[in-house]
Formats: sequence, structure tokens, C-alpha cells
Amino acid sequence: MKLINHCLPLISILILNSCNIKKTEVSASLKNSYKDDFYMGTALSADQIEEKNAKEDSLICREFNAITAENIMKSMFVHPQKDKYDFTLSDKFVAFGEKNKMFIHGHTLIWHSQLAPWMEKIKDSTEMKAFMKDHITTIVSQYKGRINSWDVVNEALNEDGTLRKSVFLNTLGEDYLVDAFKLAAAADPKVDLYYNDYNLEDPAKREGVIRLVKKIKAAGGKIDGVGSQGHWQLDSPSLEEIEKSILAYSALGVKVAFTELDITVLPNPWDLKGADVNQNFEGNAKMNPYPEILPDSVQTKLAQRYADIFKLFLKHKDKISRVTFWGVHDGQSWLNDWPIKGRTNYPLLFDKELQPKKAYNSVMQLKEAKK
Repeated sequence: MKLINHCLPLISILILNSCNIKKTEVSASLKNSYKDDFYMGTALSADQIEEKNAKEDSLICREFNAITAENIMKSMFVHPQKDKYDFTLSDKFVAFGEKNKMFIHGHTLIWHSQLAPWMEKIKDSTEMKAFMKDHITTIVSQYKGRINSWDVVNEALNEDGTLRKSVFLNTLGEDYLVDAFKLAAAADPKVDLYYNDYNLEDPAKREGVIRLVKKIKAAGGKIDGVGSQGHWQLDSPSLEEIEKSILAYSALGVKVAFTELDITVLPNPWDLKGADVNQNFEGNAKMNPYPEILPDSVQTKLAQRYADIFKLFLKHKDKISRVTFWGVHDGQSWLNDWPIKGRTNYPLLFDKELQPKKAYNSVMQLKEAKK
């Protein structure tokens, strides 16, 4: 028998609720400034979902009108054992979004990474088909009519646009992609379904996405959008390639979302020439140049990069459904630990003290200039 743990938290009525902003109160914020353009979202950690920090909670509710769970809806957490689902935190996540009238995005149903160990051991095609049907149907049905969009398949492509040799491809072949979208649509016909991946501005990978979307549609699958993660750098990808991708995906008749936006300001060790990519850079000061504070000159570069990107987003706002930052503030960013653990990165609009940075002001000023 399948055990499903989906205990909803008791909702206590608090006189002072940091998210309870009066309807008549309109303040300058990302969500208010861009309300006529696209959703402005953020990824929530488990602690943020459980509202453990009132200041973070207040910032999330003030600035954002869309949320994605950073980790807790991934397979290893929500489906830890073959016959057991754990919806405890994902229930709280959805309840948080509903309470604050936010757009709720589910992340993610089928992904080769962060799988529960038992999933990785599936070798038989019949068993894999049964798993996918049970997994997708159970999770999507749990939130039918409550989650607004799903990342159905995440990161299924190699950099050259070919299909990644995941446990799903190895057992089922490329038809698993079509099957995943059909299963999700059957479980909730009204929810928007996305393919999500990184480096989608690269021409070769872009062509791979185009082939994938066309294949799903040709086979009768429902796909509503392409999610471009947007893990970018100060100088790449070029605005030209980002724009080409927006136009190419929109031409397929699907929505475009930027789903995990952040901009690293640190050097990538794999860009070094003549170095062993496997060597340990953790003690190398060159790889962690700003351990205490980001110099003003780099703050300015980051602000300009964000301004340029959002100018492009506004140019194509009719094609873009949502822009989501991968984290609320610099202190929680995954980029502090990737690709080197223990570094200090500054990729978001708010610093670790929850203060708006120059980058925040540059994004806000784009809208203020049009008033």
C-alpha cells in the first residue's frame, strides 16, 4: 500500500503577519513595477517555505508574485521510497503561495539528478514506465488546480543538443519525453507544462530544444512553454543570443520563461587554460576574489548587466510569462558552493543582509523611467 504523507500545517491567525499587506497599500517593488509585463518570481528554500525568518518572509511577499521550490519537490525528497510519497513540505509550499495569492510553479517531475537511490537502479523498461506513470500522476494530481505550471522534464539535453543518456533514456528511449508530457496533461489538463534547461542560448542546444518541442507536439503531447534557467555571467551569453532564443522558442507557439536567473561575478575554474579541471581550487584565492565584500566597480557591472537583460525582457514581454530568480538573496545562492564550495558570490538583487543592491535599483529604474 502506498503511504502518502501530506500533513498540512495548522494555520494560526496572527495579528501581525509579515505577508498580510493591506490591499490598499501599494509600494515600490519588483512585482508591482512589472505587474503588467510578467510574473516576478523567486525560489524558496525549505526554511523560507516554513517561514522561519520574518524578515525574509516579508521581503518575499513584498517583492515577488511567483514562487518555485528550490529543492523540496525534487524526486529524492517527494518520493523517497517506491511505495512512499512525502508531501509535507510541498504542501506547505503550495499553501504559502495560495495564502499570498502567488503564481505557483512546480519543479520538477522528471530529472536525471537528485533522484532517490531506488530510482537510479531501475533497468527494466516496464518498471520504468510504471514508475513514471505513478510518479507523475500522483504528484500532479496531488496539486491539480492549485499549481499553475510544472517543469515536466528538466535538463534532458547535452550541450550539443543531443539527448542526455539518463536512466530514462537508457530504459525507455526518447519516447519518455513525450510520455512524460502526456502523463502530466492527463493528470491536470489545465496546468501549463514546461521543458526546463540551462545554456539554452547556445545555438546547438537551442536547436535541440526546437527539435524536442516539435517532437512532443507532433506526437500529440501538450507542451506550453520553454524554461530557460538563466545561470549567466557578467559577459555571457550575449544579448543577441538570448534574444534569438526568445524569438525561436516563441515561434514554436509556446511561452518563454526565465526560471532560475542569477549572474555569477566569480571566475570559473574550467575557463582556465592549461589547468587540470579536476584539481582542487578551494584554497585558491584567485577563485574567491571577494570573500568579504563586492567592490563597487563590480557592483556597477552587475547592475548594468541586469539592466541590459531586463531591457531585453521588456522588449519581448509579450512572449515572456515569468522571470524567476534562483534565490531570494545572495546568502542563500547555490553559487556560493558551485563549482567550488565555500566561495562568496553575489549573483542576486538582494545582498545577504536582505538589502537591495545597485542591481535591484537598475532593474527598478527601467520601469520608473517609463512613467
